[in-house]
Amino acid sequence: MSGPSNVKESPITGRDQLVEYLATGARPASEWTIGTEHEKFGFRLDDLRPPTWEGPDGIEAMLRGLTRFGWEPYEEKGKLIALSKAGASVTLEPAGQLELSGAMLQDIHQTCCETNLHLREVKTVSEELGLGFLGMGFQPKWRRDEMPWMPKGRYKIMREYMPKRGNLGLDMMTRTCTVQVNLDFSSEADMVKKFRVSLALQPIATALFADSPFTEGKPNGYLSYRSHIWTDTDPDRTGMLDFVFEDGFGFERYVDYLLQVPMYFSYRDGEYLDLSGQDFRKFLRGELPALPGVLPTMKDWADHMTTAFPEVRLKKYLEMRGADGGPWNRLCALPAFWVGLLYDQESLDAAWDLVKDFSMQERHALRDGVPKHALKLPFRGATVRELALEALKIAGNGLKRRNRLNATGASEAVFLEPLLEFALANETPAERKLALFHGAWKGSVDPVFKEFAY
Repeated sequence: MSGPSNVKESPITGRDQLVEYLATGARPASEWTIGTEHEKFGFRLDDLRPPTWEGPDGIEAMLRGLTRFGWEPYEEKGKLIALSKAGASVTLEPAGQLELSGAMLQDIHQTCCETNLHLREVKTVSEELGLGFLGMGFQPKWRRDEMPWMPKGRYKIMREYMPKRGNLGLDMMTRTCTVQVNLDFSSEADMVKKFRVSLALQPIATALFADSPFTEGKPNGYLSYRSHIWTDTDPDRTGMLDFVFEDGFGFERYVDYLLQVPMYFSYRDGEYLDLSGQDFRKFLRGELPALPGVLPTMKDWADHMTTAFPEVRLKKYLEMRGADGGPWNRLCALPAFWVGLLYDQESLDAAWDLVKDFSMQERHALRDGVPKHALKLPFRGATVRELALEALKIAGNGLKRRNRLNATGASEAVFLEPLLEFALANETPAERKLALFHGAWKGSVDPVFKEFAY
């Protein structure tokens, strides 16, 4: 989850500014970049428990150790909670899940090198502290009440508000990990087409990356339980955003959606002010009870945008939010999948042709069915597997046409290979872990921490 934004404290004088803020994200294709983010669970090597923030083997010590690699510390009320370096940051999710928010880079070769370097740094420090890190979509072993909480002001507000809106919001905060990619658009029309394609195909990414089949040491009946959790988190700020497919959708309509999302907070003078459930539209009129007569700034707006959690999120770029966390090669596969679909015009057109006649009911059936059935979910007389194979073919062709080659002459399409293997085998990472659980692991999830750690 995001921290306080770095947007300037310029005052908001009208709704047009909010629309313009989104519109200024447009940039020519020659300037498009790729930003990859991923989260991972920390665990103590001796007892597999998640580390607390404090202590000699805690998350604070982990962050402190990473500063040897040139990361600059960021503190909140005297407590180290984040790091930054060269356009990238390392931040904490509510229960101490460690997140790399990568720099905006030119190609997937670069973003994969960035991810690999980060994981090497994390491994170096974590081994000294007796810690390990695991990439999965959901914490496989520990109960919600066994998860620690990090000392971040916004998480305290969310922790108190979440149970008022859904049953699984605290699980989302403490027991999930994801990988996502942030991508650019060239114009409002380009944004709209990319938004529609990525929303319609987000369940395909969920299926290919499904890797959260365990809860508290036992199978939970899902392949992506992380994805299911979002269906019972907060209906005001999650979901498939059906209005994106309506005629006339654009920056203005998305601003109207965000204005309907209840607030969490305002970050002022180093403090998070609890505004949970309050109306940003009243804020624009200076009518918030907690801030009478005070008008929001663009920083307030940028922060508010981070508190909506749809399957695809629009800021000054588009965020693909449908995938479970996973190992190194899948962290590189997600940007490859979406860049191949969205950053080549021929592929974007083909992807739109693939999904443009999906009905709202079909889009929802995919979203609702994939967490449990993944690639084997029936769809239009076949299954999601066939849809995934077609999407992967389109993405691969797009990456080849981009012709971004590494030192050995390989295109970015090489990063799709893990996903192609899952689709061809019709078997997700989750299903492979379930087979191990019922076989070699003899009904225990403990081996996952050794066999699948970074």
